[in-house]
Amino acid sequence: MPDPRPTVVPFTPLVELEHLLKVAASVTQDANKAWADVWKEFKPLVTPGGMIRPEAKEGFIPACGWPEFLERLWQLKYYLDSVQRICSKQH
Repeated sequence: MPDPRPTVVPFTPLVELEHLLKVAASVTQDANKAWADVWKEFKPLVTPGGMIRPEAKEGFIPACGWPEFLERLWQLKYYLDSVQRICSKQH
């Protein structure tokens, strides 16, 4: 019968690094999703070459509404701050 106790991995610098890389990868994935949500709001006002379309003169109002749009921007900042803390070992 197999041992029901979990395997304990020694906490070495390499294990710590692998853990932090996995956390950073997860946070950056969330940041990319937040960026994609913000970009989706701007995309109709920008040409594929990055030029602002004339319709932008009418003003920008996010389809999701300002509260949700600003929440997405704050989420993006949170994710970026988290990655910065991980990279500078302030976790």
